[in-house]
Amino acid sequence: MNEILLLVGIAFAILLLLFLVLKLKIHAFISLLIVSIVVGIVTGMDFTGIIKSMQDGMGNTLGFVATVVGLGAIFGQMLEASGGAESIAKYLLKHFGEKRASWALVLTGFIVAIPVFLDVGFIILIPIIYELTKQAKRSILYYAIPLLAGLAVTHAFIPPTPGPVAVAEILDVQLGWIIIMGFIVGLPTAIIAGPIFGKYISQKIHIAAPDYFAEKEPGPVQEGLPSFRTIILIIALPLLLIVCNSVAEVLYDNGFLQNEVVYQSIGLLGHPFTALIISTLLAMYVLGIRRGFNKEQIMKLSNKALGPAGLIILVTGAGGVFKQILIDSGVGAMLAERLAESAMPPIVLAYLIAVVVRVIQGSATVSMITAAGIMAPLITIFDLTQIDKALIVLAIAAGSTILSHVNDSGFWLVGKYLGMNEKETLRSWTIMETIISVVGFTFVLLLSFVV
Repeated sequence: MNEILLLVGIAFAILLLLFLVLKLKIHAFISLLIVSIVVGIVTGMDFTGIIKSMQDGMGNTLGFVATVVGLGAIFGQMLEASGGAESIAKYLLKHFGEKRASWALVLTGFIVAIPVFLDVGFIILIPIIYELTKQAKRSILYYAIPLLAGLAVTHAFIPPTPGPVAVAEILDVQLGWIIIMGFIVGLPTAIIAGPIFGKYISQKIHIAAPDYFAEKEPGPVQEGLPSFRTIILIIALPLLLIVCNSVAEVLYDNGFLQNEVVYQSIGLLGHPFTALIISTLLAMYVLGIRRGFNKEQIMKLSNKALGPAGLIILVTGAGGVFKQILIDSGVGAMLAERLAESAMPPIVLAYLIAVVVRVIQGSATVSMITAAGIMAPLITIFDLTQIDKALIVLAIAAGSTILSHVNDSGFWLVGKYLGMNEKETLRSWTIMETIISVVGFTFVLLLSFVV
């Protein structure tokens, strides 16, 4: 088929996706499936081939993502219900003091968002922001922006949060390298978008703490909060196991690790499946059973966690279908050849695609998955290492964070809980998200030249 027609077809498919999601309000899961079928028809695939590609794309993607996101959701739910997030916040605030509270809050957000979704972490910790604001008589943004920056950076850049996990699977990247690179990029990005920007914007917009508090689930039977050390160890365990697996693979490939039994054992323990199973069971016991939850309560919490996780899993699976259609139709190979002839690096293209989709339709998850689906067939023609591909994942994550505005549910959530109107939310939350995107991508680019 003529290449121009193929390009027109893929452009039409993206516009159709945006129309279905934005105008007709059809869920992204269904919209991605519809668009995948359209791409298959436009590119001349036979109907049997389209259905087979859809089955292969869904199955290949969900085989990994469903397990990781499901386990991660239960793990995060146990942390939330036990008071672990509040424990981290109070410990850091106590040791940093009121004058450096913004630094404590950015670290709190950064740590809490590893196992807990951004909106959940924010709602859990917002009463602490209210209390600090009242005591210090500052603008609520002085404390809220650092917390939000920490939450947003980790939510976008560091597995096992769903976004980077989904993109990693679509692009075939080891999570260990994304974790390592995510920390390198994420920490300075969170500092710039959090305490530094928070101090500035709080001087421009003064907002007192609202009178209402977030509704919380009934706490555990045991009084008090779990210790800071316990929470940190439980959160760090799966990350360390996954990173050890990636490092062991490099050592084995280069001949530094020659013991096959040791290599295989590290590979088993450090696989995301095993690492998260171990950590989730540990969280259930330490944060659940030992703190007074009974078995029925833990089952209820697990079921509650899998509700929102199921939506993310299905959307990610539909993104895998979109990717597979692009590959099997030949569009991906054609785009890859044209990109290879152009001067635009894959990492820049990945960022720009995510930016465009994010600004137009609002969902960070949909923008990440769409960008990953388009990039998957493109990066196969380049001789990229796991580190190179991990940086492309982070570029997509950075692009999907930019310019949160009225079509993003997070925009309204933050505005509501901080007592801001739309203009104030745009000047604070939206600018913070854009700083995360631009600064994060800048660090990704710099790393791409170094490694």
